[in-house]
Amino acid sequence: MEKCKLIVATHKESVLPTTSLYLPVLVGAEQNSLDLYTKDNTGEHISALNPYYSELTGLYWAWKNLDADYIGLVHYRRYFKSRAAKGKFQADADLDAFVLQQDELTKLLTPRTVIVPTKRRYYIESLYSHYANTLNKAHLDVTREIIAEQLPDYLHAYDAVMQQTSGYMFNMFIMSREQLGNYCEWLFPILFELQERLDMANYSAFEARLFGRVSELLFNVWLHEQNLAIIEQPLLNLGDTNWFKKISAFLAAKFLKKKYTESF
Repeated sequence: MEKCKLIVATHKESVLPTTSLYLPVLVGAEQNSLDLYTKDNTGEHISALNPYYSELTGLYWAWKNLDADYIGLVHYRRYFKSRAAKGKFQADADLDAFVLQQDELTKLLTPRTVIVPTKRRYYIESLYSHYANTLNKAHLDVTREIIAEQLPDYLHAYDAVMQQTSGYMFNMFIMSREQLGNYCEWLFPILFELQERLDMANYSAFEARLFGRVSELLFNVWLHEQNLAIIEQPLLNLGDTNWFKKISAFLAAKFLKKKYTESF
């Protein structure tokens, strides 16, 4: 098939897939002395924005510099899981046996296909209310203003997506280079304008990484308006999730108005 690359966004040395489908990219390389992997501060890049944009600096690098017909983004601890994988992933398992590989991917991809992780469902929250309760709703309100001013054809989609109780999260996807270009040309001007309009002077390091979080929702807005064939692929999350802590923080945010101060 035509050339496909999945970049693995990482900021540290990690256990990674070994097949040529996967390209580890050190995000935030502009401020990172680690001498490993392909760095996101080569060619045309926004690596210095990593403290605010998280894995999106890797996405921007791939958009501007990566030569492939299909491009995807995964993370050092989150991958698309192969449907052929058997059993539950353990720390000492062969990662290559669990992640999506070229032969399976070949059967899925077309120029109009976008592969996304299985939807995350919030059930008792909309995407807007969940963000507003856990983080800062001003981020989404200002984003709406930008879309209303600059991309009014997407305003209905934005409002509709904000009321959904589920969405495709984690900034994970695989699509053709053409579609990725369309998405990035749409996404990054919104985020750059949002950065101009927000006062982040007193934000903590956790709060400052807002653009990666806002983009998770914006991806759903963009996808809402595209005539693409959406394929959901299972998510492989490496490491153990502390579900008690995660659910407790979720409920405290909804009912006690306690904002998130860390990732889970």
